[in-house]
Amino acid sequence: MDQCVCQILQVAAALLLLLLLLVIVIAHVTASMVDQTRAEQEKYFLTASGNKEPFPSLFDPHSRELSVVVPSYNEESRLPVMMEEAMQYLEKRQKKSSSFTYEVVIVDDGSKDKTTEVALGYTKKYGADKVRVLTLQKNRGKGGAVRMGTLSSRGRLILMADADGATKFEDLEKVEAGLENISPKPENMAIACGSRAHLEQESVAQRSFFRTVLMYGFHFLVWFFCVKGIKDTQCGFKLFTREAALRTFSSLHVERWFTRFQASLYISKWSKLVPFWSWLQMGRDLVFIRLRYITGAWKLESPKKTQ
Repeated sequence: MDQCVCQILQVAAALLLLLLLLVIVIAHVTASMVDQTRAEQEKYFLTASGNKEPFPSLFDPHSRELSVVVPSYNEESRLPVMMEEAMQYLEKRQKKSSSFTYEVVIVDDGSKDKTTEVALGYTKKYGADKVRVLTLQKNRGKGGAVRMGTLSSRGRLILMADADGATKFEDLEKVEAGLENISPKPENMAIACGSRAHLEQESVAQRSFFRTVLMYGFHFLVWFFCVKGIKDTQCGFKLFTREAALRTFSSLHVERWFTRFQASLYISKWSKLVPFWSWLQMGRDLVFIRLRYITGAWKLESPKKTQ
């Protein structure tokens, strides 16, 4: 009897080892960089008068103090609320300090509604020097939209901000303070992350038991496989130095939802998704990202300018 149990355990261990090797091989073979080329229409933005002008490059020296990148997919109803709050704050701050210059880059991620038209309304109101709209030819996912907007920005600091306005824009000053307090900053590379961890108990009370279990399970996977010490990896309020953004988005491998995590945390609201399947996808991506870096399939690369 004991010998039979021992044989079963040996077979189970061998199968688990074989499965692990299979996962590692799949992760390595399927590893790739995202396509960083642009469609022709994605190289230009419209001015308030309707003229086309080329976007700058992240490789160029900065010419603004702050760039705000706003990924937007079918956000015609929520975008105005966020933009009104953001522009009110940014304009007020600029009046207080003439040295503070900014731009907002709204990235329409292949929306099917009137997101671009709504966004262009702010270009007409404030001018293309302050609000620019990048309309992607196809949907790339939130991560791809953030990457494209960041590569087109002019700021010394670059802020990721969600179009749903989930984070108060005045909290930018807290994130800025956190960024400035980071020391040392190798080659001036630093990233500061906003956090909604203090609202966790309230959010748990509003979620179903199933979604709460999924949430804690995902947080454990993030902690176990990739990042320790960050309370809220999914908060859409992240501030990069220009150098950190250049290094991060030049080394990007996952372009959809997971860029939020991989870009700002491993390398330096998915409310519209079906919960169960999206969580499985997230868990799979976590495991594969970890394995691909361990096996050397992915490496941090020196920034290269792309067309």
